[in-house]
Amino acid sequence: MKLLRSSRSERFVRMVTLTTTMAALLSACVVGPNFERPAAPASRHYDVQAEQELGGPNPTGGAPHLDLGKPVADDWWSTLGSAKLDEVMHKAILGNLDLEAADATIAQANEAVAAATGGLSPQVGFDAQGGRQRVSNGAGAATSNFYAVGPQVSFDFDLFGGTKRLIEERMALAELQRHRFDAAYLTVTGDVASEAILLASARAQIDAVRMLIADDQKNLELIRSAHQYGSVTQVDIALATTQLAQDETLLPPLAQQRDMARHALSILVGKSPADWVVPDFDLSDFALPENVPVSLPSEVARERPDILEAEAQLHAASAAIGVATADLYPRLRLSASLTQARPGIGTLWGLAGGLTGPIFDGGTRKANRRGSIDGYKASLAGYQQTVIKSLGQVADVLQAINHDAEEYAAQAHALSAADASLRLNRQGYQVGEIGVLQVLDAERAYQRALIGQIQAKTMRHLDSVQLSIALGGNASGAFERTVAYREKP
Repeated sequence: MKLLRSSRSERFVRMVTLTTTMAALLSACVVGPNFERPAAPASRHYDVQAEQELGGPNPTGGAPHLDLGKPVADDWWSTLGSAKLDEVMHKAILGNLDLEAADATIAQANEAVAAATGGLSPQVGFDAQGGRQRVSNGAGAATSNFYAVGPQVSFDFDLFGGTKRLIEERMALAELQRHRFDAAYLTVTGDVASEAILLASARAQIDAVRMLIADDQKNLELIRSAHQYGSVTQVDIALATTQLAQDETLLPPLAQQRDMARHALSILVGKSPADWVVPDFDLSDFALPENVPVSLPSEVARERPDILEAEAQLHAASAAIGVATADLYPRLRLSASLTQARPGIGTLWGLAGGLTGPIFDGGTRKANRRGSIDGYKASLAGYQQTVIKSLGQVADVLQAINHDAEEYAAQAHALSAADASLRLNRQGYQVGEIGVLQVLDAERAYQRALIGQIQAKTMRHLDSVQLSIALGGNASGAFERTVAYREKP
């Protein structure tokens, strides 16, 4: 009896083995288009005029020199030369909650790939049942117990590759999630650098405005004293009071900018504003790089996360066509079972093949396939639009850097002129040629020119950051880079 059971089990094992072998032979056909990666942009330029201005030997206004064709550094913010920024950036990469959510989404997408891949393997289950039954016949009625227990195996041959295309689609969507992580990484690092610069700029402008207000107060006091002696009129007092009031309105918006930047940095590192002390950034903490690497458009299309995300979406749409196409064709499924029944029946086994296919469904499957083709066309247009917009953003920032240099040069000239005027007025006052009010006016003009220069310098730093972001910030592989940051002490 044991030999009989062993022989039947061996036959069942051979049957399953044969099923797997047949599956490998019959599942070679995969319908639907094979995805081809879109060609990278052929252009080697973003904005020819800006590149000529910034790529020459002597850029206008001390603008950084463009190194066209060179890739962006891994930790692009290191070119700003701020140790404080490096420290905050490290905290943000470790603690940012958007990155943590993107990390979990990648894991979820990977599990979806694993779940779809399981469809290519034999599906082995277990079935068991038992009970008590009463059977009546001509000889009388008999009551007995019954049971049946054993494994069941089924396999879908995936003749036309519908499961394979589904796996391909899920893998493309998992790739999309990885690029979304890269995009989140790029956004976080860009926001940290920008908020740190805005914080430093607000603090510098607040100091300059306070000095301006101090000059206004001195001016008002002197005019009031002069009014007592009849040398000025009440109109002069009103004008000085108005000027002081107007300059005092400059402080609250700058204080708000400073506080918002602090709060934003706290959120970026995953802390509430009350739970973390933001470093006091100064504009002197940041250096403007002399040479700025600018990768070619073809490289941006292979590095920038939003372009790669659109490409992954296009790949998923292509695979979806294959899934819809496979649904038009028959499906072949083989199933087998081995059951140990109640005593007296013994071991039962069964092998069955089933072929199912559509005959008439009202056009549902064909409509699904046409819809998937339309979805691919929409994804292709979206990909192309993403590429064009990305190159346009780089062109915008290049022109901004060019105009920033012009603005900074003009502000530096205004500050130099105001400084010269202040020196001359102070010398004239010392020899009694002019009055103190003229000196105070010169001091106010200098402080206003200083505020203008601070703002121009801020824009140069911000646009330098935006250029790195527009070029993709070398964010490809950001997940691995995040893991490396977590391993740092």
